Amino acid sequence: MTPRPASLQPLRAESVERWDHEDDVVIVGYGGAGACAAIEAARAGAQVRVLEIASGGGGSTAISGGHLYLGGGTRVQKAVGIEDTPENMFRYLMAGGDGPDEAKARLYAQESVAHFDWLVELGVPFTDAIWEDRTTLQPTDACLIWSGNEKAHPFREVASPAARGHKVARPGEAGPELWVHLSAAVDELAIPVEYDTTACRLIVDTRGRVTGVVARQDGRELRFGARRGVVLSTGGFIMNEGMLRNHLPLLHERLESIVSHGNPHDDGAGIRLGISAGAAAIRMSEMFITTPWYPPSSLTYGIMVNARGERFINEDCYHGRVADAAFAQPDGRVYLIADDASFGRPEGFELELAATEGSIEDLERALGLPETTLQHTVAVYNANAARGQDPLHHKHQSWLRPLDRPPFAALDCSVGHSPYIAFTLGGLRTLPGGEALTEDGGVIPGLYAAGATASGLTRSASTYCSGQSVGDATFFGRRAGLSAAIAEPAR
Repeated sequence: MTPRPASLQPLRAESVERWDHEDDVVIVGYGGAGACAAIEAARAGAQVRVLEIASGGGGSTAISGGHLYLGGGTRVQKAVGIEDTPENMFRYLMAGGDGPDEAKARLYAQESVAHFDWLVELGVPFTDAIWEDRTTLQPTDACLIWSGNEKAHPFREVASPAARGHKVARPGEAGPELWVHLSAAVDELAIPVEYDTTACRLIVDTRGRVTGVVARQDGRELRFGARRGVVLSTGGFIMNEGMLRNHLPLLHERLESIVSHGNPHDDGAGIRLGISAGAAAIRMSEMFITTPWYPPSSLTYGIMVNARGERFINEDCYHGRVADAAFAQPDGRVYLIADDASFGRPEGFELELAATEGSIEDLERALGLPETTLQHTVAVYNANAARGQDPLHHKHQSWLRPLDRPPFAALDCSVGHSPYIAFTLGGLRTLPGGEALTEDGGVIPGLYAAGATASGLTRSASTYCSGQSVGDATFFGRRAGLSAAIAEPAR
């Protein structure tokens, strides 16, 4: 692999004497977003070329669980009796505080069924089955999963709960299966992919239009011309310690305790290339973080407490929303308290058993929590749970029952003790069509971005759902590729 240069300063187009290759659309990065951009651009009649730093394609999409967050009434939703509409899906996407860009969320909800059908037309398989149990990844080829906060407060008050996590039909992790079909479509269209090719600089003309890419390949510096546009789809920046230090200092401070989720090339290069041409980078301090503490689903009957012995979240939320709140607790110290009726060893991820005791008082002492704090928290919780209520955090009544059957256990969900996993959410500011924008909202001619290189559908871990990254990458990748393909060519 050729190392990226320290400077990504654009090359002036007037200095280019000849192009080594010239196409209508040049796509930088060959993961889910890049593949979908290439497919749609080629289908629109554009001559397309893809540049990929690795020796093979797939990016983070190919190593994902294979979930795509889709809804509004897909074939699978209808088959298993899930009622959903585009408007209901839109309300859900916008709920929970700092929701996504409204225009992107509305387009995604309106066109979600069509995107599902597009994937099916490519040969991507989905079974008409649902996995009802609360889990992070269905072990079978069952398609649908409750992959977010659909049933939890405050989302359920805004939109009717609907399962939308569509997993590609393969037992366990299905990202590789999805990639087989995306890459096959690229091959069928005879789109050239330049592997082991490192994008170094964009090429920009005197009017500020992006007209190509400078890249290194086999020790040579090549110039790839793009008559209509360049699409940046190189991933996020979870593997770039310098960028993490600048934008996510708490994550960087705790990096030794975090599993950085992504591929080795998620180094922020596409974001930096975009910035070099004048694009704005937004929400760079946002990340997805989780520590999967279920299944078994019975652990949802338990309560999460911090170092003060206090609850801080409704535990029926998606594991990412709970973990995001846990990560922000004092010193990242968090315990899941369960009684004998609700306890189970987490499946798939090892969580330390911090203590087991015959009483809450003894458990409080064993954990070193302030005196009477945990006792008070459990007493209040139990009294309300017995009435089917949770006035403090609004856990759904189906997950409410008193924690009163000894022995009692504390699973350690603290940062440094529990396996926290993270990736970045910030990226280039774009329109729904993928057009890159400046700080003041102006469109940069010839420049597009998609996938984790762009700030997409999700702004924060508190609203993220499994399947939104791959769903966003494939959906908006298609739009970026089409936008570039139909743009007016550079003169």
